[in-house]
Order: sequence, then structure tokens, then C-alpha cells
Amino acid sequence: MIRFMNYARSMRRLTLDKTAILAFAIGLFALARPCAGFAQEALLSTAENYYEFLALSGNTERSYLNYRTLSDSVWTVKDGDGNLWNGVNLGTTRSLSDAVRFRVYGPDFFSSYNSAEPYGQNDGALWQGKGVNASITAGARLEAYGFELTLKPQIAFSQNRSFTLVNPSYSGDLYAGKADTYGYFGVPSIDAPQRFGDDPLYTFSWGDSEIRYSWKTLTVGFGTQAIWLGPAKINPILHSNNAAPYPKFDIGLRKQEIALAGHDLGDVEARLWCGYLTESDYFDTDDSNDHNMISGLSFAYAPPVLDGLTLFVNRVYLAKWEKDSFGTISHLFIINTAGGGAQDVWDQRGSFGFDYLLPLAAIEVYGEAGINDYEQNIHAYLRYPFHSMVYTAGIVKSVRLPTSYPLSLEILFEWSNLELSQDFQFQWASTFYAHHQITQGYTNEGQWLGAGNGTGGNSQYLGFKLYYPRGYTNLFIHRQNPDNDHIYVSSIHTDANTSVNIKDVKGVVSFGVNSGYQVWKNTFLSAGATWIIIENPVYEGKQFEPTDRLCGYRLETAFSWQY
Repeated sequence: MIRFMNYARSMRRLTLDKTAILAFAIGLFALARPCAGFAQEALLSTAENYYEFLALSGNTERSYLNYRTLSDSVWTVKDGDGNLWNGVNLGTTRSLSDAVRFRVYGPDFFSSYNSAEPYGQNDGALWQGKGVNASITAGARLEAYGFELTLKPQIAFSQNRSFTLVNPSYSGDLYAGKADTYGYFGVPSIDAPQRFGDDPLYTFSWGDSEIRYSWKTLTVGFGTQAIWLGPAKINPILHSNNAAPYPKFDIGLRKQEIALAGHDLGDVEARLWCGYLTESDYFDTDDSNDHNMISGLSFAYAPPVLDGLTLFVNRVYLAKWEKDSFGTISHLFIINTAGGGAQDVWDQRGSFGFDYLLPLAAIEVYGEAGINDYEQNIHAYLRYPFHSMVYTAGIVKSVRLPTSYPLSLEILFEWSNLELSQDFQFQWASTFYAHHQITQGYTNEGQWLGAGNGTGGNSQYLGFKLYYPRGYTNLFIHRQNPDNDHIYVSSIHTDANTSVNIKDVKGVVSFGVNSGYQVWKNTFLSAGATWIIIENPVYEGKQFEPTDRLCGYRLETAFSWQY
């Protein structure tokens, strides 16, 4: 956890906190400009993925820099022959009058079948366990006189069949029948059940629902729309739509051009939010700690000198759901320079990075680094600046194939590393999404708020997605270590003869294909199959070769209807 000034340090500090918030609010009003858009898309939906593909070649432009939800993901396709899905109905915002518009979403149905273990991420309230999984979402959006009302709930189901669990890290009466049976196996400050009980799992979520008011580019809202922070396509470090969405209030400035005396100074974007997190039903028996607070601040800047470059920084706090924790909101504006573990009161993480999109070359390069702990002082940074640092980096390239039939290929490679930095081997057990102040870790309702790959692991994804009129086909290979920190922390302060070593690391390799096609005017169908190889499924590799190995498959189908 990043260390910071104590909330009750002094009245002078509190005054500075309020001044920072006031300055933030005044700045938003001063910069606000008119904002117009036509179609808001759900995160990682077929439509949004296609518009992201078009943005590579300049056939459309992103309405955001770093922070996005359904309401911020606004797209307008430009004229040109790059739009391979011209005529495909991906969903349209329609006008009832000059001031009133509406949009119908779905229904969108998704189902999967996992034969061996849970597999799947970035799916909202759905938890894709072993067996059959399904979710359905539908709704509508109304915009009038600056107000935006979106209702788009999600209903999810998991057959939740049994599989062999890793021995949980919890014991005692507090976790009886819950985390001591189904709980996480790594650092014991995480509410991330390996399995959600023994019975089928039914979940209702308000999904991407909210009420919002926008004046020019200034926006304020309350609801449960999922947040995606940063340019990562699969594993963003601080926030994704992997977990069930939570109630939150936010205020900020959408992507905004700034100018001074007629000179272009680039674009800015800023968002401040505060939300209400919930513990899963399979963690502990203490009802008094079931809820935590998350507060966050994101800022992004696109300088005018390098068209397509975006620089961003994000910061979040986790705190217990109590009155004093609202102090985290003001502390988002304060950078601690003192260091020292005695200041650890709340749990904090930050990330920073860049995104460089070059439509002329149809390429995008991005990187994000995250930290969850300060060094003690400047001298410690000079010796080892990578303390608690994790990263995600990727490249996306679009290629128009020289064929008579219009075909375009999107190539995506993303590498994520959330393993603890090596200096922790000389200190104490740790992992990026956990800290002792928040016993549930960086989760909501038992799923990761950030990278869906989870804490302490790494991920490498390579995909080749072919777009053609009315459809696409994607081939990919994905290799993952779910949580190497589970192994690394076993060697801290132990001798070389420890029974845990590199042979015990769990690895997952997936080979898959999925494809989608508009079969009727308003109907889009997709299906996919993945072969999965799991090495050391319960982290007990007795030797390098052969190892314990579990092979399985995953089948998925989806249906989307758009009005």
C-alpha cells in the first residue's frame, strides 16, 4: 500500500484538502465545452471492439482518453471504405425531438461451458465456473436536456460444478464454512473464493445502469456502470469490468480540448469517483465488515505536439465503510513525501502510463505501470525504483489485406506482470491486490476489480482477428500464471531447503477461436471454442517433467439483438 499523510494530521492539512477539491471543481467548470455524441456502447461489447478497430485506421475517433464507462464510450463512424460493417446494425441512438433521444440495448445473451476449471474474465457480475454459465442483459437509455438515464441490468447463472481446490489460506471460526473451505490460497487478505459454495449460483446486478447530468463536457452521475481505466485491452491494472459493478458517485470532465490565446494546448480528461464495495458470501461470518469504500481519481492529457499520444495517471484508495474513510477523497489530491509505514491507514494504489495511437500507420502502442507501496525515501528510489511495481504493455496493429474481397486483420499482443517485486523477498509476504488494512483485498463480491488475471501472476496474449463484411474471426493463444506470489512468499525468510520451489508454479495455456456474424438485419451471433492445458492445477509439481496436468475445453455462444 502506498503510504501517505495521516487523515487527522492537522487542521492546516484538512484545509489544504478542501482547497484541492475546490480547485478541482472550479477547473472542471472553467474547461467545460459542449459535448455531442451518437452511440454509447457497453465495455468490450462486439460494437465497442469494432469501433476500437476502426479507430486504428482513423475511421472513427475515441471520445475518451483514459476513463470510460458505457456513457463515455461514444462513437461516430466517418465516411470511407474502411467501415467493413457498413449497414450492420450495432445499435443506434434515435431522436424523439431536438432535445430528446433514446437507445435500446439488447437483449444480449452469453453462455459458456468450462469442462475442467473456472475460466473467463471481464464479464461483470458473471462468474464463469466449471460447467454451464450464462448471462443476459437488456435495457434502454434516455437522454433529455442534459440528463441521461440508463437502465441495463444483468442476470447471471453458473452451474458451479466441483473441482479440486488449492488448500485455502484461512482457518478458524471467523471463516468456518466459508473462506476456510472455498477461500483464496495466497496472501490471506483477499476475498476471492476459488468456488462460490457447492450450489448453482444465481446473480442479479444493475449492470450498466445510472442517472447522469452533463453540462457541456462537465458530467456528474450516480449508478453502477463499470469503469475501465487505461489503454489495456485485457488486463488493466487498476480497474476493469471483471467484477460485479458497484454503486458509485462520480464527477469529472470528459475529453476536452483546451486552448489559450488561440493556441492549441491539447486535450484533458479528469474524473473523481467514490463507490460502495461488498464482500462475497464466502469470506467470513463478521457482518460488520461486509462493505468497503473505493475512491478514485484519474487524469489524462493528450499533448498537441505528438498527435495520438495520451499520458495518464490513476489513483485509488480502499478503506473501511465508515465516516472517517471519506477523507480518502481529499487525499487523492495529496502526494506523500514523508514515507514511513506508520502512516498506513488506508490501502492505496496508483498507475501511470501512455497510449500512442497512430492512424496513419494503423498502429497503437501502450503501457501502464502500477505501484501499491512507497519506498522509504528518495535514496531508496535511487537504489531500487521498482519497489511494488507491476506493468501491462501491448501493441495493436491493423492491416488491410490485398484481396479483392474486403478483409482487414487486427493483431493484438499484450503482456501483463502483476508479480511482487524481488525486494519483497527480504521483507514480508505481499501481493499487488492485497494489504492488511482491507481484509477483502482489491475485490468486489469476490472478483478482482483490476486485472482479471488476478494478483501475483502474469499473462501473455496474442490474437489475430480477421474482420470482413458483417463478421469477424479471431484466433488466439493465451498463456497465464494465475498467482506466482503464492509460491514466492513461501520462500521469504526461509532457507534454501524449503519444500516449495519453481516446480510448484501453476501455468495455463489456451488455444482458441471465436467468430461472429450478422445473420439477420438486427441479429448478431457468435461462437467459440478453446483448448486449455493446466500445468500443476493445485500448485504441487513434484518434478519438472512430467507434471500434474489437467486438460479441458471451453465452449461459448452469444446472441445480440439490436433495435
